[in-house]
Amino acid sequence: MTTTTTAFLIRPLPAETLAELRRTDRDAGGQPPERHRAGGGEPLRCCLRDAEPGESLLLFGYAPPLPPGPYREVGPVFAHERDCPGPADVATYPAGWRGRAQVLRAYDGRGRIVGGRRHDGDDPEGVIADLFADPAVRVLHSRNVVYGCWMFAVVRS
Repeated sequence: MTTTTTAFLIRPLPAETLAELRRTDRDAGGQPPERHRAGGGEPLRCCLRDAEPGESLLLFGYAPPLPPGPYREVGPVFAHERDCPGPADVATYPAGWRGRAQVLRAYDGRGRIVGGRRHDGDDPEGVIADLFADPAVRVLHSRNVVYGCWMFAVVRS
């Protein structure tokens, strides 16, 4: 565990991306989103919390912003079907996901993977600081350990 702190901001799924999806009914792969009633626990990328049972959700393909290249990918994400206020605080790690194992994948300015680490969710700030200690790292993507799905991005503040 590190004692170094690094100021960072959490970047959830952009509201503009959701607005475009709702307007066009097409995701990053050109497919219509699937509409679901939450069973509870689905990780919502719009507000960075787990869904409550019964909430109306969209499941769709999302391409996290990276420069064009071989590391750019499209993967499945959940979000609210209708507008939501987003996360309460983007200057701290999502409280509802603390204790959840994740992988932080580090990318450079060309969109190339330059490192990463798995963490158990108990000290994500320490892992973020360790990865941002490399000046080549421009952005981190938090990923689900089991499925590899994008959860949110982390940038220096």
